[in-house]
Amino acid sequence: MPISSPRRSCAIAVVSLSLLAACDQPASDSAAAAPPALPVDVARPVVKEVTEWDFYTGRFEAIEYVDVRARVSGYLRDVHFRDGQTVNKGDLLFSIDPRPFEAALAGARAEVARAEAEVELADLSLRRAERLLQSSAGSRERVENRRADKLTAEAELAGAIAAEREAALELEFTRITSPITGRISDRRVDVGNLISGGSTQTATLATIVSLDPIYFVFDASEADYLKYARLSRTGDRPSSRDAANPVFVRLIDESGWDRQGQMDFVDNAFDPGSGTIRGRAIFDNPDLVLTPGLFGRMRLIGSGAYTAVLLPDEAILSDQSRKIVLTVDGDGTVAVRPVVLGPVIDGLRVIRSGLDAGDNVIVRGVQRARPGRKVVPQQVAIEDLLAARDGG
Repeated sequence: MPISSPRRSCAIAVVSLSLLAACDQPASDSAAAAPPALPVDVARPVVKEVTEWDFYTGRFEAIEYVDVRARVSGYLRDVHFRDGQTVNKGDLLFSIDPRPFEAALAGARAEVARAEAEVELADLSLRRAERLLQSSAGSRERVENRRADKLTAEAELAGAIAAEREAALELEFTRITSPITGRISDRRVDVGNLISGGSTQTATLATIVSLDPIYFVFDASEADYLKYARLSRTGDRPSSRDAANPVFVRLIDESGWDRQGQMDFVDNAFDPGSGTIRGRAIFDNPDLVLTPGLFGRMRLIGSGAYTAVLLPDEAILSDQSRKIVLTVDGDGTVAVRPVVLGPVIDGLRVIRSGLDAGDNVIVRGVQRARPGRKVVPQQVAIEDLLAARDGG
């Protein structure tokens, strides 16, 4: 509804009086209307000597892996292990029916005895021929013939002894023992089956993998390899080809880095397909928890020791493509500091550049701070923040 002219005049008069009253207020009243300075928690960065770690995902592999095969053919008579059990080197695993091999060994021994008798007879004939030659009752040709007969008999004896040893070996091979200590798989052949042995096409009876110690295998990128090569050249970190650099691994259900091992191998070439190079660490495994094929997360020393400035991630903000922190100067004014970040070490982020050890950084209450405005800083310790964050 339109306002009548007398009423409009009254409204304009009221607004004019209000503006005049506002103009008549002193400057101190305007300052009092400004937002008050809000409290924030500030802390100085942690400065300490650190070593960076690089992280890799890999899997465990057995140091020794054996396919158990038969060396001789025959009927499988017994299985002497329980599927999946741990076996020791030399433990009996399978037995092949030994009777045909026992008979073959007995025949080989009989052949040795016959050859020994032939040698003895040839020796007697040679000595007789030599006596006759000395008494001029025999000929030199006869002596030479008897000497050749003896050499032939000795050669036949050597062949018989070799055949006996072969027969004894084949009998021994009917007892299939474990060549290593480790965990055996399930049996692949049941008792009563005829086994063909002695060739690469022989069926695998079982497999055995060693467990303690155990390898951890991972792939590193070209960038990581070049970084390690340059660190080795400058003397900041030895190459894992030459030194047993420490490594730590944790499993999928573990939070701590309690399993320590060491590097023992770096491959001699990059995989052209993936552009990575294979590395290998070795770990003790006394409790046999680590199993070939199991995946884990590994950390490898990635730098030399240096003094670093560190902050909790909660104090770091994003400003489009850059990272910043908010600092408070001596009079409580908030300022912006662009920073370059490094890795997380012991729960704190390495600040590579942009921050000094003496700066007061807002670590809690950043939402109450605005660049250029004043705040009320309350000093806290970063260690207390970490303890609160971890529930300590």
